[in-house]
Amino acid sequence: MKKNLLILGLLLFTAVAFAQKDTTAVDSFKFTIVKQNKITPVKNQASSGTCWSFSGLGFFESELLRMGKPEVDLAEMFVVHHSYTDKADKYVRMNGTINFAEGGSFYDVVYVLKNYGIVPESEMTGLNYGEEKHKHAEMDALTNAYVKVIVSNPNKKLSTAWKRGFEGILDAYIGQCPKEFTVGGKKYTPLTYEQSLGLNLDDYISLTSFTHHPFYTKFAVEIPDNWRWSESYNIPLDELMSIFDNAIDKGYCVAWASDVSEKGFTRKGMAVDPETKVTNLPGSDQGKWLNIPQKDMEEKIYKISGPQQEVKVTQEIRQEGFDNYQTTDDHGMLIFGTAKDQNGTKYYLVKNSWGTDSKYKGIWYVSETFVKHKTIDIMVHRDAIPKDILKKLGIK
Repeated sequence: MKKNLLILGLLLFTAVAFAQKDTTAVDSFKFTIVKQNKITPVKNQASSGTCWSFSGLGFFESELLRMGKPEVDLAEMFVVHHSYTDKADKYVRMNGTINFAEGGSFYDVVYVLKNYGIVPESEMTGLNYGEEKHKHAEMDALTNAYVKVIVSNPNKKLSTAWKRGFEGILDAYIGQCPKEFTVGGKKYTPLTYEQSLGLNLDDYISLTSFTHHPFYTKFAVEIPDNWRWSESYNIPLDELMSIFDNAIDKGYCVAWASDVSEKGFTRKGMAVDPETKVTNLPGSDQGKWLNIPQKDMEEKIYKISGPQQEVKVTQEIRQEGFDNYQTTDDHGMLIFGTAKDQNGTKYYLVKNSWGTDSKYKGIWYVSETFVKHKTIDIMVHRDAIPKDILKKLGIK
């Protein structure tokens, strides 16, 4: 009898334990995809600061799919090699007064495609240093130290060898840029291969939305990674958001540069922009928020266990965040569709470059509010922009 009771007790305990486990494992976000455009497989930038190359090339890979062309896998490290070399040259010419780091912009990808071409991933994987995944800490430390030595000018005159020396570091780690290669039985150079893809690089436009410059003009967004000083068209926030939706509805993807250092951008494939001001929190039990420390309140809010009240984003809030360093340029990604949660709240489908070991296999669901608040700039095909906005920008 005691044995039977013991077995029964164990069974009940196990049932309760599994029930508790199942309950805590339930994802309270329920997404329904509304529209998604074609993308190439998710890649992994691993331990490198080269998201701009991964997302920029991912954008153009998607453009080729949109155009009805075969899927291609383009080499991110080819773009990185040329961009780092150009960045080193500019850093030295500017006597070390510009940013020299891993980051970059979508324009870096455009510039490399235009001026140097591109190669398939199979021709330049960038893994020449005993690693299976990108791990750039050593290379970045070396290149950074190298250009600082050159700027210090120890010979009192720059030698003719310093550029070859810099490129030698890149060659050793991520490989030499191929000068000629064969694809499908046909020989190409990087430039002729890029031309064979059929992209018109003049069709791609960068846009942003800030008030410290006039709307409907162009300016170089003041972020350290915009070291080429490329310009973006400045438009009001509501018009910027209309471009996201117009693009996706017409089958275009959007290259998206954003702040991802926010607590609302989780590592589980979710990004939301929760309201944290007590006066704006919903519910009749608001008193509970007034009686706990701000830190504890934010910990509860940022658990993000389900749909919740988000910030009411205005042009002024965006500007304030950019001006006071709360909105920073952290990451480049690709927006390729829309979805909604169980409450009907809109989310954008985002292709990341952190591999597929995440809840949605490398895809993020990012709330419209987050995108509205934390976007730094975007790049789209000109035909993805509503005609009335093109007219205001003077783009024919």
